[in-house]
Amino acid sequence: MRWDGFAEACPEIAGLAEDRFRRDQLVMVGTLRGDGGPRISPCEVDVAAGHLFLGMMWRSPKALDLLGDPRTVVHSVTCDREGTDGDLKLYGRALDVEDPDLRAAYRESIRARIDWAPEEGAYHLFSLDVERAGYVRFGDGSERLMAWDPDRGLRSWTKPG
Repeated sequence: MRWDGFAEACPEIAGLAEDRFRRDQLVMVGTLRGDGGPRISPCEVDVAAGHLFLGMMWRSPKALDLLGDPRTVVHSVTCDREGTDGDLKLYGRALDVEDPDLRAAYRESIRARIDWAPEEGAYHLFSLDVERAGYVRFGDGSERLMAWDPDRGLRSWTKPG
């Protein structure tokens, strides 16, 4: 499901995600190497034109992984061992973006964020097709857990500390 569809289906997790993405400007992306082994890499993330975009350096290992197998997990960066910022995970497929209008929207978004954009043709661009999502927060006296998938919708739990 494209980002705007996910945000409509699960605004609770999508809203937390967008806040984190704006604040941290960085996520960890899990990919599968050609030999089937896992790889985790930092990646900048931008939301524009209804898509969650992952821009990557041209021919980077993580981009080549995704071109070979689009399954991925996007994980928020964790800043402390207690997890008070919450842990956000998005599972899905990274779709290679070739559409010139979407690539232009991405470049406009990144330019607005950091006053720079990559030269066209010098980067890989993927749009995350969200299949499942999760969020958990620890460390403040209670745990908050949320999970979403299109079949069961949003499930939410809290556990006292």
